[in-house]
Amino acid sequence: MTDIKYWIWLQLALGQGAHFLPILEGFENPQKLYESNILVWKMSTALTQKQIERLRSCTLDEAEKIIKECEDNGWGIIAYDDIDYPERLRSISNPPAVIYTDGDIIDFDSFAVIAVVGTRKASGYAVKASTIMSKGMANCGAIIVSGGALGVDSAAHRGAMAAGGRTYAVLGCGFGTDYLKTNGDLRDEIKESGGALITEYPPFVPASKTTFPMRNRIISALSDGVLVVEAGVKSGSLITASHAAEQGRDIFAIPASIFDKNFQGSNKLIDDGAYVATSPESVLLHYANKYTTLDMSRVKTPYELMTEKEEANAPEKKQVDFESIMLDRAERVEMTRTAIALGGDEKAVYNALSEDFQSIEDIIQKSAVPARGVLVALTMLEMKGLVESASGKRYRLKG
Repeated sequence: MTDIKYWIWLQLALGQGAHFLPILEGFENPQKLYESNILVWKMSTALTQKQIERLRSCTLDEAEKIIKECEDNGWGIIAYDDIDYPERLRSISNPPAVIYTDGDIIDFDSFAVIAVVGTRKASGYAVKASTIMSKGMANCGAIIVSGGALGVDSAAHRGAMAAGGRTYAVLGCGFGTDYLKTNGDLRDEIKESGGALITEYPPFVPASKTTFPMRNRIISALSDGVLVVEAGVKSGSLITASHAAEQGRDIFAIPASIFDKNFQGSNKLIDDGAYVATSPESVLLHYANKYTTLDMSRVKTPYELMTEKEEANAPEKKQVDFESIMLDRAERVEMTRTAIALGGDEKAVYNALSEDFQSIEDIIQKSAVPARGVLVALTMLEMKGLVESASGKRYRLKG
């Protein structure tokens, strides 16, 4: 694996969204590109004169400064050749050389991932639809990805969290910026619930009219399918859908009144061949046979999801009385039964855990399960209520 500073240097020099893969074909990795002289660069048919000038002007000092800023703030950095880099993101034509993370990243490639996108100025119907659809899909084990913005994005993230699921926000700016400070609480909730914020922009890079279209290709790339909830004829959500089509992802759209101009873009997608999405099941059925992490037995109708009491997902204060003691005992008996029924990687990982928090590396060593298998098993064990996590990707048996 190449030293991460060279990947950051490459991204800084070429810019976000640059097609760096053809360039590296002649140099193998960013470090060898950096260590080559300008004559070799000029001989390369993959480099333009402008790119050569940018490679010359960009220094490793800038990359090392970014690494230090991320270390000081607890932000993660994942390079293109890192084991944690999502394979589905790596497979597109212009993947990010580096992504920055704030929160916990799991193995995207082992889960059904649905992007939920739509307008910031969402109608009441769109907010409700986004919330219900995301809640229903997350309840079955799907991961919800969106852009962390107001409107449809916020509803999607909150819907996923209401089901106890994981959700990820892909930002069009660097960490540490003031963009959308009003949505800061939501971003904190995403991290606290086991999700994360993701961006390809270095710390403190501000948002602009160019950063969001670039960001949208990552939202679609991380996903199996993109669900457009509410979009006009000129909408950033349609850009995401366009990226999805180019990347071979499925496109879904929620139909709405033909008289509502705010949904003309959504309905046009359906006219052009997008799948009609009328329930969480109508989306997830496309992936039911692909992912063992998807539990279709938990699927619910929009009406059932809408009429569920919010208190059902809220933690209750336990009272120390005979009834609560018996309930706690019953929960422990159920946990024991669930643990006994485990098999394969889940059983190996469960047996490697203890009441003390352990790092991913320790669990891999003790369980003798490959890294990807450990990450999937831990996620499933969390969903089954047998394991709990802490910051820094540490895990232990749930007490």
